Amino acid sequence: MTSVNERPRALLAGASRRWVRLLPWGLAFVLCVALLPTTIQVLTADYGLNAGVASALAIAQAAPLLLAVVRPLHAWYVIFAADVAGALVLLTVDFEERLLWPFPPMEIVGYVGLCLALGLREPRRTLLLVWLATAAANVGLQFVAPGGASSDDTLLTILSGVALLLAGALRERYEVQQRLVEQETISEAERERRTLLEERARIARELHDVVAHHMSVITVQADTAAYRLERLPPDVQEEFTSIAATARESLSEMRRLLGVLRNEEAHGELAPQPGLTRIGQLVEATARAGMPVEFTACDAEVPEAVGLSAYRIVQEALANVVRHAPGAPTQVSVSQDGDQLTVLVVNGPPPEPPAAPLELGGTGHGLVGMRERVRIIGGTLDVGPLPDGGFRVAARLPLTERDFT
Repeated sequence: MTSVNERPRALLAGASRRWVRLLPWGLAFVLCVALLPTTIQVLTADYGLNAGVASALAIAQAAPLLLAVVRPLHAWYVIFAADVAGALVLLTVDFEERLLWPFPPMEIVGYVGLCLALGLREPRRTLLLVWLATAAANVGLQFVAPGGASSDDTLLTILSGVALLLAGALRERYEVQQRLVEQETISEAERERRTLLEERARIARELHDVVAHHMSVITVQADTAAYRLERLPPDVQEEFTSIAATARESLSEMRRLLGVLRNEEAHGELAPQPGLTRIGQLVEATARAGMPVEFTACDAEVPEAVGLSAYRIVQEALANVVRHAPGAPTQVSVSQDGDQLTVLVVNGPPPEPPAAPLELGGTGHGLVGMRERVRIIGGTLDVGPLPDGGFRVAARLPLTERDFT
């Protein structure tokens, strides 16, 4: 139910299509316009009721149908009271025995339409109370029924119950579907977040190995400086000793960090991390698998982190070609442009659309991993489909130490 301070929403206001949102207003308007004059005519001409009284009853019974689009329960209070009052007013006039009492047909039509609106908005408890009130009114009015009148004491009770049940079931089904959509959206967001965190942890493990190698080299050089360099002043030798101690401490901290980042399933990541020189071997292995790959190499000296990122980008890009475009001609190039390394992987469309991907597995982390690697070292990444049906992956990785900060 709508809170008092909350602005009420129209029925079906959350529908995606405009005509569905306007449907309750259209139906309410048609019912109001059709029932208002019909009620006046029937009550005056058939039942012999005074025109003024008939008009007042018709307005009270039909006009609130427009309110039912926004506040169906408030409209029910008015219409229910007007229908009961109308039945009591009809006791004051003589009408033919063939005419229905206590509720003429036009009142039944309007009341059933109102019950549909109630079912689309109100909870089960409210719908049950509405139906019980309707049944009680029908039963109570039978005690004062005029002799010879054609009674419809069960008709309104049955029709209103069916309308409330049907509309309530539709509303609950819609709410369940909405909750499922919301849950799927939340689950998808959680999956994307988990994928991102897993990829960041994997990149962190690999970068740890690179940094740990450098720290080990610093430690060894500082420890052996006194033996490699003759006649070192005592203060210089003390400085080298301090550097070695600091490096060993930092290396110990990094090993503890590695214990946190690695898990029981990461045994394969204990091997030395690949770099720029291994890209040629990666391309050759892909070509042996039947993929037409052309490779343009680069012999530049690059930081290990950059070489590792370039290797992983090419690896993920070729894996995506194998999965999604088997047999497509592919060009891989690694080139140095000033203080940047450019990695480019471009594939054309596959010769024949595969009936199924050659590789059904995969982490689904390819593009996520590329973006994270490029972001960490301060580069740029451009990926996207080509007009001919191929795909392009272009990464620019900075080579200078200044660009890594």
